[in-house]
Amino acid sequence: MMIRPLLATATVAMVAMTPACAEGNKAPVTMERAELETIIHEYIVTHPEVIEEAIIALNARDRANAAKAAQEAISQNKDQLYSLDTDHFIGPADAPVTVVEFFDYRCGYCKRSMPFVQELPEKYDNKVRVVFKEYPIFGGISETAALAALAAGKQDKYYDMHVALMNLKSNDELTEKKIDELAEEVGVDVRKMRADMKSVALKKQLDDMQRLGHALNLSGTPGFYIGDTAIEGADEQGVRNAIKKELEG
Repeated sequence: MMIRPLLATATVAMVAMTPACAEGNKAPVTMERAELETIIHEYIVTHPEVIEEAIIALNARDRANAAKAAQEAISQNKDQLYSLDTDHFIGPADAPVTVVEFFDYRCGYCKRSMPFVQELPEKYDNKVRVVFKEYPIFGGISETAALAALAAGKQDKYYDMHVALMNLKSNDELTEKKIDELAEEVGVDVRKMRADMKSVALKKQLDDMQRLGHALNLSGTPGFYIGDTAIEGADEQGVRNAIKKELEG
């Protein structure tokens, strides 16, 4: 319930204010806490709309603060977010709009987002590029899959491997054996992939992506970044709105 916290806050504020209501040398007019609580409670009961107004105002303030913090984080990490040569992407390299997606291969919402993400370059007449950032928040086999996809990229098979991993219907299917099977199916040299997965360079690439996600305060997947806008979750309309904003300048 929100009433008690609001009541307590209002009471504390009024208690703090009452000693200032003194005139000349007269003693301050004070009010007992219980009396204040009764007055405030009666007012809220009589005017319950103030609770909704307060919650709406609080949520709006929180959203504004979160958006501002996200914009600052994006500005501080802009090059790593949008301009790394090592990033894998679909769409034209010189597209005017870049959409960055952070994802985990065991994230159900990431899997649901894949169809609309795949369509973005064509949907916007090749004015959109989609950059993929591995962000294995579930660890374990998710991290192994991320390394496998990056290693497949060394053989120009990143996107094929990415799609194959995303298309697994159940997380239980994602095993070491299945990763190798999928790699072979899309034409990846599995022995070379496994060797590359152990390389310092590839592990650093994955670590850098994870550090970037932390620097951006990204708490879950999928996470989308377009211009100075951050969108957490499988919010297709939010992504489209952000793209439209960037295209319109």
